[in-house]
Amino acid sequence: MKANVIPSGLFRKITSSILLFMIIHLYGYGQGITVYQYRHVPEDKVGEFINRETNYWSKVAEKAMEKGNLTWWALLEKVGGYDLPNSSNFLFINTYNDIDNASSVWDPAAAFPGVSMDKMETGSLSTVTSNFFMRVEHWEQAASAQPDDFQYVVLVYHNASNAGQLIQLEKTHWAPFIKSAMDKKQTTMSGWGNASVLSPFGDDIKFNTVSYDVYPSLKEALSPTWQDGTVYPETGLNEIAALELNRRGSVVYRIVKVVTPNN
Repeated sequence: MKANVIPSGLFRKITSSILLFMIIHLYGYGQGITVYQYRHVPEDKVGEFINRETNYWSKVAEKAMEKGNLTWWALLEKVGGYDLPNSSNFLFINTYNDIDNASSVWDPAAAFPGVSMDKMETGSLSTVTSNFFMRVEHWEQAASAQPDDFQYVVLVYHNASNAGQLIQLEKTHWAPFIKSAMDKKQTTMSGWGNASVLSPFGDDIKFNTVSYDVYPSLKEALSPTWQDGTVYPETGLNEIAALELNRRGSVVYRIVKVVTPNN
């Protein structure tokens, strides 16, 4: 759903024959700009909000993808949290080939010419709390992963003294390790990736990179299972920890709906 100048988008049950997060690999990093839009939806409006976004705006996103600018639309719902009445509880993730023409892709008339806007819009049901411009950097997933393995995602927020160096260290040390561990079933994690913040920056912004761990269940997202005897890349992890200015933060999200060009 369109909000202000920059719109929405991320996740629920995946039915596409192509695995959900493989699309990040194909369309995400190295291409386009990704927008993270955080929203607050009052508890008594959550059901209608999800209904309108999944039944209307996901279809608008599909139409937009046919024209080529939008390459990713997804909706996440936060699980748990604190200060719930005043914090975001939904996250949209959209990726655009041409960020300067982002607003032009949101044309509901193309998908629903006979439906009035008051039946579709979600601006009155929600408040945008922040917009971040991101660049997806890397992605790995389990070789045996199936669509049902992508149900929950843990977003890990890093505040690094050198964001580029942290991203490179994760690519060098963590990415090959987690790929091997997923393929060997040493972990129940089904996918891992990272992204860097392009804007905004400043003293009030407490993170400059994000990594995302994907799991098949809420239980695993909250308390991941690792095989006994797993050998971790301690040198790389120590270097990563040395770059972090303060303790990292993490949030668990349920994957509500995703739309890709291959849906």
